[in-house]
Amino acid sequence: MAPKWRELADRLAERIRSGEYAPGQRLPHIRELVEAGEGSKSTVHAAYKALEAEGLVTSSRGHGTVVRQQQPLKRLGIGRYDKAKWRDGDEVAFIADRVASGRAYKRGEQTQNVSRGPATALVAAAHGLPEGAEVYARARLVKEGDQPTHTLTSYYRPEHVEGTRLVDPTPGPAGRGGGFRVLYDAGYEIDHMREELFARIATPEEAALLQLAPGEWVVELHRTTYTAEGTVVEFAIGVHAASRFSWSYDFKVPDSTRKTAR
Repeated sequence: MAPKWRELADRLAERIRSGEYAPGQRLPHIRELVEAGEGSKSTVHAAYKALEAEGLVTSSRGHGTVVRQQQPLKRLGIGRYDKAKWRDGDEVAFIADRVASGRAYKRGEQTQNVSRGPATALVAAAHGLPEGAEVYARARLVKEGDQPTHTLTSYYRPEHVEGTRLVDPTPGPAGRGGGFRVLYDAGYEIDHMREELFARIATPEEAALLQLAPGEWVVELHRTTYTAEGTVVEFAIGVHAASRFSWSYDFKVPDSTRKTAR
């Protein structure tokens, strides 16, 4: 038999998923549920903490326990990097995700900090540089309204971006078409990339920055971007709030048996 707090959490979760408790609505105060016979104070508290860890609610002083927006942002896979979006238009990747999700966006929802310093072992290996070599780090925090959704830090070789908008700390995308357009204008047209995803629990610093409950999960993204010649022009590390995204990939299924013999 499940513990009482788990049974209560499951009942409340079902009421959230059915829409009885709508996004933005405050759940009853712990005292109210205790008085209604749903369990002791510790039982209700444990149930609310479980709902918070599962990404269904948020809790804060002064606001109580509130139901989260349950429709996650769609993070496009291949489609978000379509050259027609950033080379020929002005739709940077995070905006492409918002458009695909049917959500509004503002350019001020992306902030950034640019610095130059020594590359970590991970960054250096991605760029084929010795550890400690100088690189530019362009760190962004992306929000939807007031709620942070993810961070993304791109690392560049100085010789690729010196004097470009990618080292300009002005908030928002790096001009029309964003960073990929800046690289294109500098003579580094992106051709292919590799993305790796890792799920893990957020660190305390990440939980504070992304406004996550303790114990919530994040998806860490490593993106390596290449030119047609195989030059790495960007290595990026992103940390995404797992409960705020769905990941969407659409691609042609390969058939290696159709390769022409040499």
